[in-house]
Amino acid sequence: MLTVKKISLVQFKNYAQSTYQFQQRIVGIAGKNGSGKTNLLDAIYYLCFTKSYFSSNESQNTQYSTNGFRLEGALEKNGHPEKIVCTLKDGKKDIARNEERYDRFSQHIGQFPAVMIAPDDAEIILGGSEERRKWLDTLLSQLHHGYLEHLIVYQKILLQRNSLLKTIAATGQNQDSLLDIFDEQLVQHGVPVYEARRQFLTEFIPQVQRLYDYLAGRHEVVNIRYLCHLQEEDFARMLIMNRPKDLLLQRTTTGIHRDDLLFLLDDYPMKSSASQGQRKSFLFALKLAQYEVMKTHMTFAPLLLLDDIFEKLDQERILRLITLVSSDTYGQVFITDTHPERLKQAFANTPQEIQLVLM
Repeated sequence: MLTVKKISLVQFKNYAQSTYQFQQRIVGIAGKNGSGKTNLLDAIYYLCFTKSYFSSNESQNTQYSTNGFRLEGALEKNGHPEKIVCTLKDGKKDIARNEERYDRFSQHIGQFPAVMIAPDDAEIILGGSEERRKWLDTLLSQLHHGYLEHLIVYQKILLQRNSLLKTIAATGQNQDSLLDIFDEQLVQHGVPVYEARRQFLTEFIPQVQRLYDYLAGRHEVVNIRYLCHLQEEDFARMLIMNRPKDLLLQRTTTGIHRDDLLFLLDDYPMKSSASQGQRKSFLFALKLAQYEVMKTHMTFAPLLLLDDIFEKLDQERILRLITLVSSDTYGQVFITDTHPERLKQAFANTPQEIQLVLM
């Protein structure tokens, strides 16, 4: 099991300097809105992913009028102590594990798996394709280190190819030989990402269905349809066929960077046809299925971070969710709420396992 024993925050978001110790498997974090509950949860996420769950802009993770922050976490992984230190100073970020700095932050991803469920996750269903790719990529990057490496290189080549397309449009010079090289590299790194996404979703959907039925309290058919150009045609051939279009639009119009996921309820798009309750049940099923897949793959339980769920689910779904995460099949759970008594009541059947942190 993966557990957080202690975390220290210096100049991180609204924290000037604070330290918290965690002794129990279930940690309830209670306080008024704006007290820092979500920021503490985000600090734990940062230790696991070397970045914030909520903001890619590091200046938004730094306390106002300061030039950096420091996070230090004492964790335990399968009985072995682990120390993680994340620092940002004057725009430079460093990550160290057990006193050894990483050359590449991607080496850290998957070492300390975690799943966050937060109110803004509704964008996975309601937002654009980028939100769904981000969710899937975050999941698969924790399962397969090679996946993240392919994705990073693919994005770099994509930027270079798009830059070249703009240069060609501006100068009118023929650059087919260089485009051929970029195309070959996109295929080399894009196809493994496509195969990983396709294979994973095939095995993943039944688990989402099972958890959806449990949370919703009834059976409705849910599905995830993978939308990718590579299902229709060979990637290398598509890049050649679409090159005139790419030159005209000055961007790469086909590839895994345009993939999408279509979430379906009884074969209708969930985005437009599902009720708010159905979408919430599906979203939680999606994230909990992610948790279970990661636990099976890694042979130990990841962290589960639940932000403000009592305000987002009805009582019936809350009871089912609490029953599920209270079971011994789950690892350490962090859960925020504005009402400490509600947290105590929710875990009344396992009072010995919950620690309440008051903000």
